[in-house]
Amino acid sequence: MGSLSIWHWLIVLLVVVMIFGTKKLRNMGSDLGGAVKGFKDGMKDGSTPETPATPNPQVSANASNADKSTIDVEARQKS
Repeated sequence: MGSLSIWHWLIVLLVVVMIFGTKKLRNMGSDLGGAVKGFKDGMKDGSTPETPATPNPQVSANASNADKSTIDVEARQKS
């Protein structure tokens, strides 16, 4: 009862082909292959990223161009 025979899989394949069509299935297969190839290339070159990450500059609390509608809050520890 738990295993499916070859006839079950052929019927499922036939239904999938009837729903999606062979052209769309072919396109999905080539897209998936391209994605896997891109992933493998990315993993191969993983040690050297294409664009180096630059840290975001911090904004000081006493900035002269600070928005007046924002509230500056300092976190303090309870004693």
